[in-house]
Amino acid sequence: MKTIVIIPARGGSKRLPNKNILSLGGMPLIAHSILYAQNNSAIIDEIYISTDDAAIKRIAREYGAKVIDRPESLSGDLEPTVSSLKHVLESIGKEVENVILLQATNPLRPQNLLNEAFEVYQGGNCDSLFTVSRNYQKLGKIEGNKFHPFNYNIGQRSQDLEPLFFENGLLYISTASLILQEIIISENAFPFEVNSIFANVDIDTEEDLEYAEYLIKKGLARLRST
Repeated sequence: MKTIVIIPARGGSKRLPNKNILSLGGMPLIAHSILYAQNNSAIIDEIYISTDDAAIKRIAREYGAKVIDRPESLSGDLEPTVSSLKHVLESIGKEVENVILLQATNPLRPQNLLNEAFEVYQGGNCDSLFTVSRNYQKLGKIEGNKFHPFNYNIGQRSQDLEPLFFENGLLYISTASLILQEIIISENAFPFEVNSIFANVDIDTEEDLEYAEYLIKKGLARLRST
């Protein structure tokens, strides 16, 4: 039974045009996730890029990934990610057991993350897994020009906050059968905690790209090669 990686990467991006092929650390953004998958070949059998963009297709093939042409009907701004994952499974016509979702916009990941997460996924009583990180901010809502604390009391120390976590987007693992039901994170999904500076790297703006470039130049992110 196969375990495959799917990297969705459509061409349209309004806040940061052509972001999936912009240069980061001397290579296209999408290449980071492809190379990460290739460096985990003991787990991953095949790597697929789902895209509607000719430039992304060319780069994906140059870096050794397989390309699935995403139809226009699944390439809109409001189309959920799981639609493209399901389309890949239906298109390749192969028996697949597990799907690993790597988002091109999360290019920097801890080196051993996939190995550690996949071991938990296989050994646990779960049909999906996703990565989370702890939030240390004091959050609240503004209603009627007044601030209402959500996760703390005014004057409370940050270190005494009740633990809250956010979905960081670094990694998702799911059974293929769940994806075909258009589900990525099931009710019994395992929340795999990641304590890494990379959990805050999600490329949506020019500032995000500059921050990721800064981490690379500082040597905090190790670039991978084929």
